[in-house]
Amino acid sequence: MQLGDFTKLAKEYVNRVGYSETVLRVLKGYIESMNGPIEKVADVGAGTGKLTQDLEGLGLRGYAVEPNDAMRAEGIKLFEGKDTFVWSKGLAEVTNLPDNCVDWVLMGSSFHWADAPVALEEFHRVLRPGGFFTAIWNPRNLESSPFHMDIEHSIQEMVPHLKRVSSGSRANMQDMESKLLSTRFFEDLFLVEGPHEAVMTPERYMGAWRSVNDIHAQAGDELFEQVLNMIEGKIQGMEHVVVPYLSRAFTVRSTKR
Repeated sequence: MQLGDFTKLAKEYVNRVGYSETVLRVLKGYIESMNGPIEKVADVGAGTGKLTQDLEGLGLRGYAVEPNDAMRAEGIKLFEGKDTFVWSKGLAEVTNLPDNCVDWVLMGSSFHWADAPVALEEFHRVLRPGGFFTAIWNPRNLESSPFHMDIEHSIQEMVPHLKRVSSGSRANMQDMESKLLSTRFFEDLFLVEGPHEAVMTPERYMGAWRSVNDIHAQAGDELFEQVLNMIEGKIQGMEHVVVPYLSRAFTVRSTKR
């Protein structure tokens, strides 16, 4: 299991939750107030289509770009029989999309894997004049739940060398503003965030944990199984698990006019 390799996790991504509808609606409304109706969007690093589904739910259409074959296959299966999103292989740095083809580019829980300056130049290329890029994450809102904080502390005790790289927590996002404004391609940064909850069966909750790449990669197979067993013990006897999330979206506007 390598950090950033999601091939073995593709089947488990169905257990993950989508992003805050409120946050996405606020962003859509703001973009349309600036540029008029959104014709097409690009979900880059689309994975198995969690954010893509949310965008489709808002009535949007466009492209879903994903480099990992196993993840993209799950997304294509999810959108089978639909024509709302065209799935293709590509990277944030090389999307393989046409010039000036979309009004809004998004990366859901994946911009931290990109070479930021190169990716931003690529997004500037595919965006129409005045278009927007949003890097959004969906971390668990741990501070609002002593139960989930207890699990997190137990994980840290079991894997003391663990460094979370994809949680979207405030600690991990401290340099995001400077990173998004580090090139001449984007300006006018703003942050929108909003809490939401998911009610999961114990099976889905454990499936969501099995999809966590950074813990698995750093702990190794054996210790990761011990972590999962610990979590399973803490939810034993529960009919459902309420998981608090906080969608956090950083948005910038292209300087192309």
